[in-house]
Amino acid sequence: MSKKPIIVFEGIEGSGKSYHLTYVAKYLKQKKISFIRIREPGGSQNSEKIRRLMLNNKSNFNKDTDLLLFLSSRSENISLIKKNYNKKIILIDRFTDSTIAYQHYGMGVNLKLINLLNKYLLKDIKIGFTFLNIVNNKNLFSRLKKRKTLNRYDKFNLEFYNKVQNGFIKLAKSKKKSYMIINSNLEIEKNKKLILDRINKLI
Repeated sequence: MSKKPIIVFEGIEGSGKSYHLTYVAKYLKQKKISFIRIREPGGSQNSEKIRRLMLNNKSNFNKDTDLLLFLSSRSENISLIKKNYNKKIILIDRFTDSTIAYQHYGMGVNLKLINLLNKYLLKDIKIGFTFLNIVNNKNLFSRLKKRKTLNRYDKFNLEFYNKVQNGFIKLAKSKKKSYMIINSNLEIEKNKKLILDRINKLI
């Protein structure tokens, strides 16, 4: 694996993935290690425009439109990823496995189609490692309640989130060597240490 890998943080809403990615970014900055940070949907200027459209509470897209919008956002990020691939560490808040977990396991979109489109966009780009943050139902909703604003994806029902998280866990089990499951129901400092220990091995 490259010492400048793509490191992805996955998980459903309220799982702590963005918190831990931010912590890792601060750590790399302190160590003066070059990196870029992307979120999906979002990242590049055009991707952020798509993000605002997708997550707007007034939007009401069907599942196929949602898929294509996510992939459009990813398409706009590919040139940025290619430019920095193997040159800088790339931290991504949600990536290709989120599309599988949400659009296939959550919404029932055809998996072969998702894999085909992801393969078309990424080509030779390989993810180095993924941290999957999991959360129980109680903590999921208590954390969402603390947010000042909720977007469209923060308002699905419990059954949907459970389907998505179970989908993530299936993906993690199929890619054991390149995945670490972080139980975000546990003490946060313990999880920070687990993640940083693995980050130091990766870089």
